[in-house]
Amino acid sequence: LHPPAMSRRVVRQSKFRHVFGQPVKADQMYEDIRVSKVTWDSSFCAVNPKFVAIIVESGGGGAFIVLPLAKTGRVDKNHPLVTGHTAPVLDIDWCPHNDNVIASASEDTTVMVWQIPDYVPVRNVTEPVVTLEGHSKRVGIISWHPTARNVLLSAGCDNLVILWNVGTGEMLLVLEDMHTDLIYNVGWNRNGSLLVTTCKDKKVRVIDPRKQQVVAEKAKPHDGARPIRAIFMADGKIFTTGFSKMSERQLGLWDLKNFEEPIALQEMDTSNGVLLPFYDPDSSIVYLCGKGDSSIRYFEITNEAPYVHYLNTYSSKEPQRGMGFMPKRGLDVSKCEIARFFKLHERKCEPIVMTVPRKSDLFQDDLYPDTPGLEPALEADEWLSGKDAEPILISLRDGYVPVKNRELKVVKKNILDNKPPTGPRRSHSTCDPNFTRPALEEVLEEIRALKQTVQAQEKRISDLENKLCQFTNGTD
Repeated sequence: LHPPAMSRRVVRQSKFRHVFGQPVKADQMYEDIRVSKVTWDSSFCAVNPKFVAIIVESGGGGAFIVLPLAKTGRVDKNHPLVTGHTAPVLDIDWCPHNDNVIASASEDTTVMVWQIPDYVPVRNVTEPVVTLEGHSKRVGIISWHPTARNVLLSAGCDNLVILWNVGTGEMLLVLEDMHTDLIYNVGWNRNGSLLVTTCKDKKVRVIDPRKQQVVAEKAKPHDGARPIRAIFMADGKIFTTGFSKMSERQLGLWDLKNFEEPIALQEMDTSNGVLLPFYDPDSSIVYLCGKGDSSIRYFEITNEAPYVHYLNTYSSKEPQRGMGFMPKRGLDVSKCEIARFFKLHERKCEPIVMTVPRKSDLFQDDLYPDTPGLEPALEADEWLSGKDAEPILISLRDGYVPVKNRELKVVKKNILDNKPPTGPRRSHSTCDPNFTRPALEEVLEEIRALKQTVQAQEKRISDLENKLCQFTNGTD
């Protein structure tokens, strides 16, 4: 017989127990960025394997800056911005199926979708690919559908959630009369069949957007009055952050089958910043970043009690104004990097790398299960008609190479197409009856060619400017 002490595991086995965070060296940061000071609890930063985008201060309108990931160091004060909004930008989100497409939501009540070129443009980007108008108040939340192409969600201070088909510029669904107050956050589940929302009315709701139904709700998952956040886990459970009656920050884990009682509810500290949860389904780790905090706490979610296991805290001296979270395919697998954050300070963005220490240089397949790639699993109309599909996964064994710029094509449906012509054509019409379709095609072709020439010239000018910068070596 074994003595009982030998057979009992004293320490929980987990390959993530020793995950540690480290900031990059000073020359790998992005310096001299005027990060937005708007009071709003979004992350202010969005990243993908090609770009980092940050909401910035801008006089008289709303703007964000987009930097190629490799363009670290001091940012030129004349670096072009994305400046189409007429009031501050409140949220930005990169499209999960196209690394050159980003959406922005603004106080000006609109959502805009932008195509970002692979080269640095010479002038500000002012023309969105499409502007989505449907909210009557400011729009504070946007989120792309995880598996369906061109489906974008927006939530505004008019308490509406709208789903858009970006490829046609149309509203697909409007979820109204569901939220009685300000919506704090909205999150998709893994295949995009359900939404979870939190609201100022202290309720967490699980919504089937296509049936336009609330399928589950929980009043007061946290008793405190301050904002709650909620996200879906890969297995369908819900993770929440909020505050207790005594204003202590809490986290909770909930099962929809028994939404009344939490699986886990833990208290953390008495800071008053809202905790933004970032989740990696591949490792089942949740990272909690409070706005105004100077730390990132992280927890592993498992199926055994106590279900939410504290791993560690990354601490620093400077508070964070916002945080970007790199998708898994943008990480360096050769260094056993399992997460990368982009921490916003007042005037800079500092990448923080989370690593699992390993001695071997080989690919660690237990750390990197296949992960969602760029390919969407569904088209927008398939999803709308009721189809669901899991994300299409890719292997990271040989690292991930970002693909070339793919253009987002918006095909607006022409309302004139389905109306019958009204009577005979007037003889004094300004249209030239001899202006045939081939002639029109010719003009359009010429415009296309001119556009391409202008883009090529802009790229050339940009390349020459970059070369010139290298020659002058930063001296004026």
